[in-house]
Amino acid sequence: MIRPTTARVDLDAVRRNYAAIAAHVTRERSAHPPAVIAVVKANAYGHGAVHVARALERAGATTLACADIEEGAALRVAGVEADILVFGALSVSDLDGLFEYRLTPTISTPGAARAVQAAAARRRVKLRYHLKIDTGMHRLGFRDDNLPYTLPGLLGSPNLELEAVYTHFATADDPESDLFDEQRERFTRALEVVAQLGAKPVYRHAANSAALLRDSRVWLDAVRPGLLLYGLVPPPLASTLPLTPALTLTSCIVAVKGMRPGERVGYGGRFVAERACRIAVVPAGYADGLDWRLGGRGAVLVRGRRAPIVGAVSMDLVTIDVTGLDVAPGDPVVILGSQGEDRIDVREMAATIGTIPWEIVCRIGSRIERVYDGGT
Repeated sequence: MIRPTTARVDLDAVRRNYAAIAAHVTRERSAHPPAVIAVVKANAYGHGAVHVARALERAGATTLACADIEEGAALRVAGVEADILVFGALSVSDLDGLFEYRLTPTISTPGAARAVQAAAARRRVKLRYHLKIDTGMHRLGFRDDNLPYTLPGLLGSPNLELEAVYTHFATADDPESDLFDEQRERFTRALEVVAQLGAKPVYRHAANSAALLRDSRVWLDAVRPGLLLYGLVPPPLASTLPLTPALTLTSCIVAVKGMRPGERVGYGGRFVAERACRIAVVPAGYADGLDWRLGGRGAVLVRGRRAPIVGAVSMDLVTIDVTGLDVAPGDPVVILGSQGEDRIDVREMAATIGTIPWEIVCRIGSRIERVYDGGT
């Protein structure tokens, strides 16, 4: 049985989005087009990593990226054959998975370099890795201003083979920030230092979705789209790419009741009826990923019209104002997506509650059934 609240994922849209991105970077740089590393971390941004990864492979993706070894292992178990890059930090207890599941690690600290070298030496194998440079985000990565002292040990590791060098931009989606250009320049200098130390990476990459849209100078040898793959453009940026949102979130009305003036709805009694009205109950709540802040701010679509969310978002339920609408239990409700001539998209919902689109899609709960269109 499938609960009334479901997320429908259009895998054909994912494939078309991937193709549109690949065509864009090829058209803009036809002589030496960058490769496309397709990011499927965080359960493919809430869309379902296994199904999305398979769809991307069919679209031609040869490299996928995930957050940690566990995510990569799950893809291998599901039969994904593409190269899989692990972005995240490596813990000693996780390292067996790198070899068992043929994953490419990111090495971002001297300690991780020593641990991975030791693990590869014990197995008498040579392991390809990506080197991450911290150019100003100050999370993971070798500091760009300390490379002559921190890199020689890693670059001299006999069981490790440098495949790529990369960095990550902190403000690619903020056109007003000067940190983006600072990081770009620091990465250029860092690459020079890597070369001076005798290393010869096969390729370099730096551009996430926002950087891909913003500045072709940082495309380098590969780009790393994440949000764009799912048909979403990082705000406040705009794009002319022909992208299609891949996910819709729908439910249905399970109850309708009238309210008298002065009566209250939901926890805390935050909504007070100013006049006689009708409300409907929808079986979706914060346990499903609907943000609590949507109460009194957000809306859903019912019969092609917007119905405001009233009262608090509960764990399992939300109430909507359907005054003037001829609705009944069983009527479909669109939380994200189109109905009639209107649409509520992820960017709108994020702006309504003061968050980011990434959070909206990544928080869609595990108890919501994903229904896939377009095959796997």
